[in-house]
Amino acid sequence: MGKILIIGAAGQLGQCIKTVAQRRSITDIVFPSEQDGNILNIALLNELFVKEQPKYVINCAAYTAVDKAEDDVELAKAINETGAENLAVVCKNNNATLIHISTDFVFEGNTVQLLKEDDEARAINVYGQTKLDGELAIAKLLAAHVIIRTSWLYSEYANNFVKTMLKLGAERYELNIIADQVGTPTYAIDLANAIFDIIGSNNITYGTFHYSNEGVTSWFDFAKAIFEISETTVKVNPIPGSAYPTRAIRPSFSVMDKSKIKTTFNIEIPYWRDSLVKCIERIKGLAG
Repeated sequence: MGKILIIGAAGQLGQCIKTVAQRRSITDIVFPSEQDGNILNIALLNELFVKEQPKYVINCAAYTAVDKAEDDVELAKAINETGAENLAVVCKNNNATLIHISTDFVFEGNTVQLLKEDDEARAINVYGQTKLDGELAIAKLLAAHVIIRTSWLYSEYANNFVKTMLKLGAERYELNIIADQVGTPTYAIDLANAIFDIIGSNNITYGTFHYSNEGVTSWFDFAKAIFEISETTVKVNPIPGSAYPTRAIRPSFSVMDKSKIKTTFNIEIPYWRDSLVKCIERIKGLAG
């Protein structure tokens, strides 16, 4: 495969990549500290690349606080756009391929149709716009890139919707969950496996791809599934997004078409509920 460098190693996806690398016995992989892999410090990045000489760089670093980004525009822009641009420059100077993680939030999501890679991207919040601008910066500067847009990421690591629901379900008798925002949950372990499959395929096809688990659901039905699988007794009420106003507007429908990534790299994608069962079993195992 050649040496793989993980940027944003301490985050949710970074931890999942580490887990999957161990399962696959991939040893030629580096997980630098946040300081050594600081995407806002191009001088440090250059030092890191000269030292490690990676063939592949996986960028998991991102500003992902969607609501907070509306007021923290400068930092979101720095990490999601300038940081991505810095990585593209350093990858180009060191002949490395960049695998960059993006989001379904680059889309407006106001029509019920599967979103394809070449559909018009028009973000409706700061987070989505900064991630889109990061994509554009990479595509402009670096030919050797694979941008993977994903959605509703969760795992046994870090903070995410599944872990929040399990916590709230254990504390409360009743929860109100938004039912009119539709998308696809993605188990970050599955995404990590897909990334290694892409690297291991030796298929030099660059560009933008979509990856989430298979299927479609709402946040309400996602929560119901979490409680059913975990055998948590809690009443869940469906509510419209208008009843739970947030600082950032969310796409109402952001289900992505994954045909391109499946056919290009011969990747099989698990159904979202099957992966959720595995994740909850893993969370229970870690807790036990």
